[in-house]
Amino acid sequence: MPAIQDAKILILATNGFEQSELETPRDSLRERGAHVDIVAPEGKEIRGWDHEDWGQAVPVDRLLGDAAATDYDALILPGGQINPDVLRLDPDAIALIRDFAAQGKVIAAICHAPWLLIEAGLVKGRRMTAYPSIRTDLGNAGAEVVDAPVVVANGIITSRDPEDLDQFVDKIVEEVEEGRHARAAA
Repeated sequence: MPAIQDAKILILATNGFEQSELETPRDSLRERGAHVDIVAPEGKEIRGWDHEDWGQAVPVDRLLGDAAATDYDALILPGGQINPDVLRLDPDAIALIRDFAAQGKVIAAICHAPWLLIEAGLVKGRRMTAYPSIRTDLGNAGAEVVDAPVVVANGIITSRDPEDLDQFVDKIVEEVEEGRHARAAA
């Protein structure tokens, strides 16, 4: 049960992440003292999507091939349409998500990022939320889908969209400080 100021958090993203869904958790958690790494499959920086056009570049701290779940307390998956759609086709990204789940570590996915949880086989039988356009995908994968700002199922946090970011970050802090979460296989 690390205090948030002692926690190490990995944000997994690639080009096309929703700008606020990466930057707000990164900045808020760093302000609270957490160590936060941006991890991407390749490159020295990744570029976000900001509403209707490309946003700002964000420096990459580590490459996906050099990151391990054992080094972190939590995983954050920002949304946007492009980012999770690209990452769900990356076997290394899915393997990392599964490793976090197998170790009972906090996983937080917002907006379209629950697509990654579907791909990793982590949604069946869990209560979850997401951006409205992918709620059918969650339901078809076996999740109990609800419309709520933030939903937690044994340390797996899901949230709808940028409007819910403050609650999303607060729930990440709460779950990290609770510690590991025992999980039945999805």
